[in-house]
Amino acid sequence: QVQLVESGGGLVQPGRSLTLSCAASGSIRSILTMGWFRQAPGKEREFMATINWSGGVTAYADSVKGRFTISRDNVKNTVYLQMNGLKPEDTAVYYCAAKFGGRLSFMSGEYDHWGQGTQVTVSS
Repeated sequence: QVQLVESGGGLVQPGRSLTLSCAASGSIRSILTMGWFRQAPGKEREFMATINWSGGVTAYADSVKGRFTISRDNVKNTVYLQMNGLKPEDTAVYYCAAKFGGRLSFMSGEYDHWGQGTQVTVSS
């Protein structure tokens, strides 16, 4: 089993930055790909970013490209989402996810494990 625990969410003013962390534990040696998703009230879960095992390949949703950066530290078994220039429409619960296999994916159904989510609220 794999456990994912997100942290770093909170209330932030528009234009500011926030970094989310996702700590992985358990049977993680077979995990190759990690992703971040978000879900706003009344909306479907939305892909944000994904990263391969080495961290050398990443992909982003168009809505956050250039503002968000995904990275990982395999020594700490942690993946990060650096979010800059936050907007009120970025308000959502952010979820970390893990999938087996090296192919990047923006589809939530292809991820095998999920964290409990962390709330990000962007408001003045």
